[in-house]
Amino acid sequence: MRKYNVAVVGATGLVGRTFLKVLAEYDFPINNLILYASKRSAGKVINFKGKDYTIVELTKDAFDGVEIALFSAGGSVSKEYAPIAVSKGAVVVDNSSAWRMDDNCALVVPEINMDDVYTKSNIIANPNCSTIQSVLPLKAINDAFGIKRVVYTTYQAVSGSGQKGVNDLANCKNGLKPEFYPYDISKTCIPEIDEFLDDGYTKEEMKMVNETRKILHLPNLPVSATCIRVPVENAHGVMMQVELDKEFTIDEVKEAIKNQPGLVLYDDVKNHIYPNSLVATDNDKIYVGRIRRDISTKNGILMYCVADNIRKGAASNAVQIAMALDVDKCKK
Repeated sequence: MRKYNVAVVGATGLVGRTFLKVLAEYDFPINNLILYASKRSAGKVINFKGKDYTIVELTKDAFDGVEIALFSAGGSVSKEYAPIAVSKGAVVVDNSSAWRMDDNCALVVPEINMDDVYTKSNIIANPNCSTIQSVLPLKAINDAFGIKRVVYTTYQAVSGSGQKGVNDLANCKNGLKPEFYPYDISKTCIPEIDEFLDDGYTKEEMKMVNETRKILHLPNLPVSATCIRVPVENAHGVMMQVELDKEFTIDEVKEAIKNQPGLVLYDDVKNHIYPNSLVATDNDKIYVGRIRRDISTKNGILMYCVADNIRKGAASNAVQIAMALDVDKCKK
């Protein structure tokens, strides 16, 4: 098997560390591994598969010989350094929002639209965490019945804010005042994720709207979202109200979910079997349940999905893209 020279940018962050965990779990074919981070982290040592690697400061001289670069260092870093990596021959998979809506960059969930990679630039965008876990059930439903409209309500864990969010929840539980969130996240849900726009939506909500359309190749699909931060450490939940083009039975919907790679039908409510953060944490499956008719509209369904936002919602999706990637086929 061919092995690749791989770089991880942002290797000391929450997602960066998970990149390394998933690369090891998947036994990714690595020839040389280079770990980049800020000047502050340079010189630190990280162990990967029994070998110590020293963190290298990210500079404009980086990426010589790198074939695949996994980025999770924030949008400004990606904007500056992803083009440098590509100019030196690398294919970039970027976890930030910097490139997602760029027309020349593929926005990819590998179970859905991996072929988009080969018609775009060599910067591949990893979608928003809540979008990833939502579009895979939607893909299964759309293939079987067609979809006319989607309404999302998300319940997003604090790890989606990074280590600062995790720390704020822990500190608030111990009686300290919040330093990151506007309220004590241990005692309330907060319907504010990212900045508010003039129309009352947040940037996070519009990410879900626009990314759903792009990934599913449905540019005119009516979509709306409300995104809520909840006092849970890890694994996001998303409630979806979906209007379908065709008549359906609940058994047919469940069969479509069950047959979609990457999804787990987890729906036996009489035995308290439904998606939750406990079952979804630390694996790469998307759990789907609470599937029922929406009695407020014709041909509508309601369903709830949960996934590990740091793994499938970020690091694992990026590594899965890299695993599926034909580097030689990428547009040069």
